[in-house]
Amino acid sequence: MQIKSTIIEAFQKKVFSFYKEKGRKGLPWRKTTDRYAIFVSEIMLQQTQVERVIPKYDAWLKEFPTVKHLAKAPLAQVLTLWSGLGYNSRAKRLHDAAKIIVEQYNSIMPNTPEELIKLPGIGPYTAKSILIFADNQDLATVDTNIRRILIKELSLPEKITDNELFTIAQEVLPYGKSRDWHNALMDYGSLELTSKRSGIKPKTTQSKFAGSKRWYREALIKHLTKEKSITLKQTKELFANCPYNLKDILEELVSEELVRKQGKKYIL
Repeated sequence: MQIKSTIIEAFQKKVFSFYKEKGRKGLPWRKTTDRYAIFVSEIMLQQTQVERVIPKYDAWLKEFPTVKHLAKAPLAQVLTLWSGLGYNSRAKRLHDAAKIIVEQYNSIMPNTPEELIKLPGIGPYTAKSILIFADNQDLATVDTNIRRILIKELSLPEKITDNELFTIAQEVLPYGKSRDWHNALMDYGSLELTSKRSGIKPKTTQSKFAGSKRWYREALIKHLTKEKSITLKQTKELFANCPYNLKDILEELVSEELVRKQGKKYIL
């Protein structure tokens, strides 16, 4: 699908104009081009509101200012600092990635999507995002916001395939301005062309958090960051109304190496 150059120019002008007039200010990850810092922000921002991420991001970089600091830190410290962001497995993968970067890449984050995607926690979107925001590489990437914008503004069918959408995203990319362009798209999608206003639904929807299995997983990790250990019996007393098998949840956390088991106790 070929987009006319006049349509592309008008689209770029519209998005950049919005960004110049109404773009979000004060986002700390927009003040750095350090790949590690961008990596941290991208992982934190996955399925998490910007307002919740900002204080955690600042605290994280104060505690772990470089990939070496993160790699050396014990997982318990990492999970304690992560507490409140949810999806604790993201923190574990961040920690694992840091150790690999130190050991295999001489503490320097790779500068190609092909190498970045080999690291834990980094998928196709994040691999490109890191290099877009850190290095201004002329890459296009598509998340829920960008997908919605492209479909609405370029009158594309909602059933368009991911491959077709990525091709169009690359076609409309203003070369040499990748960082600003993607920041502008993020703001335009978050503040102006929202899902409600556009009527375009995301491909996947996030399940309800409160009372979910994921909620109990996070609650257990949060408890362990404060109390240091817990037994299965204590877990059942603490979460007496849990509809899930608590032993299974604990064992899942152990298998994912988020929690360790010492005798009858579970610890970080």
